[in-house]
Order: sequence, then structure tokens, then C-alpha cells
Amino acid sequence: MINPSANQLLNTFTAALELEKGGRHDGKFYAGVDLGTAYIVTAVVNSEGVPVAGAITRSLSSIRDGLVLDYMGAIRFVREQVQAIRDAGFAIEVAEAAYPPGTMGANAKAFANVLEAADLHVTGLIDEPSAAALVLGITEGAVVDIGGGTTGISILHHGEVVYTADEATGGTHLDLVLAGNFHISVQEAERMKTDASRQRDLFPVVRPVFQKMASIVNHHLKGHHVETLYMVGGTSCFPGAVQVMEEETGLAVELPDNPLLVTPLGIALSCCRRNREAACTAAESGRGRNGTGKSRERQRVQ
Repeated sequence: MINPSANQLLNTFTAALELEKGGRHDGKFYAGVDLGTAYIVTAVVNSEGVPVAGAITRSLSSIRDGLVLDYMGAIRFVREQVQAIRDAGFAIEVAEAAYPPGTMGANAKAFANVLEAADLHVTGLIDEPSAAALVLGITEGAVVDIGGGTTGISILHHGEVVYTADEATGGTHLDLVLAGNFHISVQEAERMKTDASRQRDLFPVVRPVFQKMASIVNHHLKGHHVETLYMVGGTSCFPGAVQVMEEETGLAVELPDNPLLVTPLGIALSCCRRNREAACTAAESGRGRNGTGKSRERQRVQ
């Protein structure tokens, strides 16, 4: 089962999305930005790793299948989110970004560049499923991140990520199937897909897409001993998605509260951990230098 503390973190983050202007909050804050195909989400945690603020915006095709297509548009969205969070009294300066597994080089660096252009200092990058694993607190199993454009998988063993992969099948593919079936635009299909009152009736139409996602997972699980899958990402909320994944993989599947928010919260937690570790290392180094200096001074005095 999903650890209750993980769901508590997610519910706290959900409540923290309600920002109020004019506040003032002291302390250090750490941000994580998830540049997704469907949504751009910024999560903010304090020095204890507790979610305190956040923002969510439709990405409007700025990001597609793990690539930044509209660089200026993505910067604008993130900048607006950063400003809203700062206006609510959270002085965020440092942040991390995430990228789909397998993204390398300039494509991965593009995510950091967007944050830097939005007036954030990027202290690190993390792959999306690994970020999700931080929130869920799992040490064994596989995180399956079904986003708007891709399905990512991260396999953990003894608390270490031993394998990651990502393939281009996600929520946008549901839109394409619905658009073709009902002879409507992709935009109309997206609205239809996100209408909770219609999702169960639409499931038979999109079931093959979820079966494709499950086949991706099965392919990447070969050679790895996995007993439990943890599904995250907005598309995993669709009714029937968990059932298909269980049937096609034969594994137990767990779904946390508000799966859309898992990855961005994990990015913020990674940022918090990385910066706190760096601060501790710097402090230890400083104490070492001071100690050496004092010793030498004592020797000179003697």
C-alpha cells in the first residue's frame, strides 16, 4: 500500500496550491518544477520538506514528449508561477527541474535553462520517476509515470534506482484516439477526456492505449524482479488505468492520492535534500579549515 505519510504530503501540497497575495513567510524554501506535456507544476517545500506553496498551469503544448518546443512560452508560464509564489510571501530562489528518463545532453539541459530564464537558480536535475519515488518513500518496486506525452519507468532495488526508461505514449495519445473515434478536434477530445462524468463510458475506446502503456512496462521489466508497481502522473487517474496495468503485468499496482502532484513534489524534495547536504558539507569544510588555522596559530604562539 501507499505509505500514509506520502498521501499526507500530497494532500498538504494540494491545499498549499491555494496562494494568497501579500503574505510573508520566513525561512528557506526549495522549489521543484515539473515541465510536463499537459501541465507545468511548481512545488515548494520548506527546510523540513513540508509542502508550503505551489502553482499549476496548462502547458498549452509548450512541452511535448519530453522536449521543450515553445521555449519562450515555457519560460513565461514558469515566470508567472514564480511571481505568484513570491507574491504569496515565499522567497524562492533555488530550484530543481526534472526530465523524462533517457533524456540527455542539451535536451535535459533545456529544462534547467527554462528555470534559469525564469529567475531561479538551478542546483540540480533529476529524472521524473526517481523524483516520484522520493515522495512515495519506496525502496523496492517500480514507479510508472504516465504523463501527457510519455510513459516513464524507474526500477528501484534496495533503495537505489537500477534502471530507467521512457517511451512516447501518454495522455495525448488518448486524445488522438478519442478524436479519431468521435471525429472531433484534439482539443475537444481533451475536454471530453477530462470530464469525470464521461470517463467510464470512454474507457472502452481508450483501453488499447492503456494496454500499450502496460506493454511498455512489461518490456522494460524484463530481467528485473519487481512485485509492485506505483503509478503516478495525471493520466494514471483515468478510471480503469490501474485495472489494465494489473491485468497486463500480473503485478500489484498502487495509486497514490492526486498522482499528478507526485513528481513535482518529489523534485522539490530533491532540491531540499541536495541543498541541505551541500550546506552541511560546506559547514564541515569550514570547520575543518578553521580548526587547522587555529592549530597553526597555536603552534606559532608557542
